[in-house]
Amino acid sequence: MKPDQELSTVTRSLHIIIAVAMIGLIIVGIYMTENKAYPLYNIHKSLGFLVLFLASIRIVWRIREGWPSEVAGGKAIEHIAAKVIHWVLIISTLLFPISGLMMSVGGGHGLSVFGLELIAASIDPVTENPMVLNESVVNIGLYIHSTLMPIIIFAIVMHVVGALKHHYIDKDSTLKRMFWFKK
Repeated sequence: MKPDQELSTVTRSLHIIIAVAMIGLIIVGIYMTENKAYPLYNIHKSLGFLVLFLASIRIVWRIREGWPSEVAGGKAIEHIAAKVIHWVLIISTLLFPISGLMMSVGGGHGLSVFGLELIAASIDPVTENPMVLNESVVNIGLYIHSTLMPIIIFAIVMHVVGALKHHYIDKDSTLKRMFWFKK
């Protein structure tokens, strides 16, 4: 791909959908845990599963299509930072949903995606509460989920700042080729 060449519609669409979904999931995730908003958990899990599905497609698409060429110019450290940030974001779009699944399924809550039960909850017949199936899996999932939170927020901020720097300071085509505007 040439440095000034626009990215494909599939690439742009997956990028935007996953970005909006991840930011929304982070906001909802923080809100629901701080406010014990239990009705939001099923929506959060459904959207997380959707992100996992789309992120998997995006990774396959990226392998098939290749990485976009870097625009000319810029310092070597900026190119390295961009690669690191991109990898953090890509890995996070997989690890966040997987760690959420670990917490949900390991905690006996099962997995229901937009009302479709994919993995049944394990309910104690006496207490009618979920039965923890594997506390280690839950704890590992919780550790990954909570550790990734500040990392992905930082990566998103740096990604946006970098894109804006390219557009307004460097005045190159990085941001233009990602979106459908020309100016």
